[in-house]
Formats: sequence, C-alpha cells, structure tokens
Amino acid sequence: MGIFKNHILSMENKASISSFLSSKFKFWSFVSMVLLVFVHGYNLDIRYLQPWSLVDEAFNFTNFTEYLLANGLFRFRIPMLFIISGFLFALHDATPHKQRIQKRTRTLLLPYLLWSAIGLLMVFIAELFPLSKQLILDSHIAQIDDTRHLLHDYKWHEVLVRWIIAPLPYQLWFLRVLFVYNLIYLGLRWCVLHKVAKYIFFPFAIFLWFTSFNIGLIDGEGLLFFSLGVWIQKTNFEIEKPHKLFNPLWWGILFVLLSVLKTYLAFHIGKDLTHTVFLLMSALHKLIILSGLVACWFGLDKIVSWSMNKTWFVKASAFSFIIYALHAPLIAVIITPALSITQAWIGSRLFTFVALPIVLVMCCILVGMALRSAMPKTYKILTGGRGF
Repeated sequence: MGIFKNHILSMENKASISSFLSSKFKFWSFVSMVLLVFVHGYNLDIRYLQPWSLVDEAFNFTNFTEYLLANGLFRFRIPMLFIISGFLFALHDATPHKQRIQKRTRTLLLPYLLWSAIGLLMVFIAELFPLSKQLILDSHIAQIDDTRHLLHDYKWHEVLVRWIIAPLPYQLWFLRVLFVYNLIYLGLRWCVLHKVAKYIFFPFAIFLWFTSFNIGLIDGEGLLFFSLGVWIQKTNFEIEKPHKLFNPLWWGILFVLLSVLKTYLAFHIGKDLTHTVFLLMSALHKLIILSGLVACWFGLDKIVSWSMNKTWFVKASAFSFIIYALHAPLIAVIITPALSITQAWIGSRLFTFVALPIVLVMCCILVGMALRSAMPKTYKILTGGRGF
C-alpha cells in the first residue's frame, strides 16, 4: 500500500497542465452548460427525453432537427463534464483528501442545497398567483403523482425529499452525483489504477452506464467518465494530440451519421418501446456519446483557440455555473407561453427552440453580472466561488 501511495505522489509531482488544456477545459465547461439549456428547451409534445425516446409526431424538418440536436448531437456534454471533473480532481492529490472534501462541501454541496431551496421557493411563490400557477400545472415540473401537480399538495417529508434528493431544478443532479464521486474518490482511484481491479471495475462501470443503473447514491450515468478522467490524469494519457486511432474526422463522420440514424429511427421504428427497440436506441445513444466525445475534443481545437481569444467569450464563460443553476426549471415553465407567442410565425417551433435558450442564457449572464456586482459575497456562496 505504501508503494502504491508513493507511486501516486510521484505521478502527482510530474503532473502538469498546459495553458491551452486549461483553456480547453474552460471552453467545454461553458459550451456544455449552454448546450444543456438547448436540450432542456426541446419543445415537442413529449418533452421528457430519454436515450431511447420515440417520437409520435410528424416527420418534418423542425421535429427532426430538434430531436437530432437535443437527443443526438448535444448529448456528449455531460460525459465531457464528468471527464473534466475527474481529471481536475485527480490533479490535486497532493492536497489531503479530507481537506478537499471540506472544500467540495462549500463548492458543490452547499450550492446544491441552496439552489434546490431557491427552486422550491420560486415554484411555491409562483403557485400563489393564477397565471403562474397555470404555467406550473402545464409544465408538470412539480407533479408528484397522478392527482397532485403542485408543490402546495406535497406533504412535509416530500418537500424534504425534493430539497435534498430530487430537486425541482432537475439539472442539479449533476452536483449531487459529483459530490458523491468526490467522497469515494480514493476508492475509485485505487480501482482504476490497480493492475487487477481496473479490469473488473471498468467493465462494471460500462455496464452501469449502458443500463443507466444506480447503486444507492452512486449514479451509473457518470461513474465511468469521472473514473476515466481520473485514469487519464494518472496515466498521463495523451489528450492534447489525438492518437491515430482517434482521428477526429472519422469519429466526427460516425458521430453525425449515428445521430441522424437514431433520429430517423425515433420517428419510424414504431410507437411501442419493445425490449429490442430499447436496446437498439440505447446502444446508438451510447455510441453517439463516445464518438461525439472523441470528435469534439480532438477535432475542434481551432474553435477553442478562436473562442478563448475573444474577450466577450471569456467573460461570458465566467458565468457557466449561474447559467447551469438558474435556467431550469424556468425554461420548462416558459416553453409553452413562448410557443403561444410565436405560434402565428412561420417556423415558430424551431425558432422558439433556438431563440429561447439564447435569450435565457443572456438573461442568466446579466443576472449573474448584477448579483456579482451588487452582492459579491452572496454570489460567491451561491456559485461555490466560481466566476471571480
């Protein structure tokens, strides 16, 4: 065990991160948050997307494009964030684990609980007024069963569960899961580096990811990618220049073709989600994520360089967290009225899908700028110190 610890510390001493890699992490963290808003702005009739979701609507340009983007091309973003998170956490092994967890309590757990409480309060207040109450009912964001659709219908312990386990700002699940991974990091690091354990752990993590199976608070959706980020950092795997097996052109072609195929099947494979359909759509979804990760990470460096050399982009990227925390469930509530406003326009549905997230992102940035300027201490607590 002592030899293993010395090996870890030795690798930690050698670890370094280039300025471009740092910029790349910031770029993809920001872009992933923006893409998240677009995914949550999906406005077809059945708006809750699963990897295997089918579409019972007309096969047309608008519907095809929305599904292609929201349930295809944009789906690599969360695995990307988990890999980055695992890499960066592993980069600082010289700091005692207990000390890092104390810091992560401030930067992950506290913002998680605060934004979850803010979400509850906002919905509670909205339900006090007839117009906003109807919007809550239409969005189904507070529905807890077939008869109770409002937060006011909850029992006290159900409100507690909503606050701690299943927040109304549904995107917060990422913070909860990431905090758990940080807690068990030492065990994960041992699993991915031990010469025998890694051959058991990674197949197990792949299984959890493919099946979307959770073990208690250990969420199977991100375990593989957070652990992969740890493994990449600890083994000095080359992530700045692609190996010949990771040629971004071919992976990019595969990424687009698989996304188009999955989208086409979602409209034509039938309305019944049979076991075979579930496996097929799930497998396509996972392949899309993997190919998208490789293609985007290795193939878009010129876009990363251009963006990170633009002052406006760098300033906007400082508000990644406020965009993440503030956009939902607000976007779910305003999709229906936004569609009502634009319904007379040509291409109103696709226009709303594109315009609403852009407007919301800009509003989140403006709120973030105002809050950071007027109440910097509050902003620091709410964002875990991000964006300063």
